[in-house]
Amino acid sequence: MDTGPGPAVVLITGVMAAGKSTVAQLLAERLPRAAHVRGDVFRRMTVSGREELMPEETTEARAQLELRYRLSALVADEYARDGWTAVVQDIVLGEDLRRYVARVRTRPLYVVVLAPSTAAVRAREAARPKTGYGTWTVDALDHSLREETPGIGLRLDTSRQTPDETVAAILTGLPAARIRTD
Repeated sequence: MDTGPGPAVVLITGVMAAGKSTVAQLLAERLPRAAHVRGDVFRRMTVSGREELMPEETTEARAQLELRYRLSALVADEYARDGWTAVVQDIVLGEDLRRYVARVRTRPLYVVVLAPSTAAVRAREAARPKTGYGTWTVDALDHSLREETPGIGLRLDTSRQTPDETVAAILTGLPAARIRTD
């Protein structure tokens, strides 16, 4: 077990099938006092009136996404305030990443962007029981990740890494993942 960053927030983001859920869970398990905050849980809590985010987003879908991000940031802050490392896992791409970082009050805050190749994402998507890609394409989300997402935090090409190797790379790379506010 690692000593870990202590009371902190670690955001793990990337496209669908990048390995966020698996890596976040393994990272939380490696730390002595950690919680895994799954952003998608807040989306699924909306029972009626839910509007999924599509490539051509609507005002309502955007508002629901913003609510999901606010809720996960608040929960992460509360875990950290109580002495936990909150490992948040969600798809936070483009300028949403800067806004998410601004929402989190806890410092230290670490951002880890999982950026496997499109070929690796396609293979992972094909191998998993659930399907994340519907109206979205791997290429469109990869473009958003590589061209529109700010280069903050630690970006890892996990194409050839096992989840355990990715967790080891995150723990080693925490200094690079730390968000500086000065």
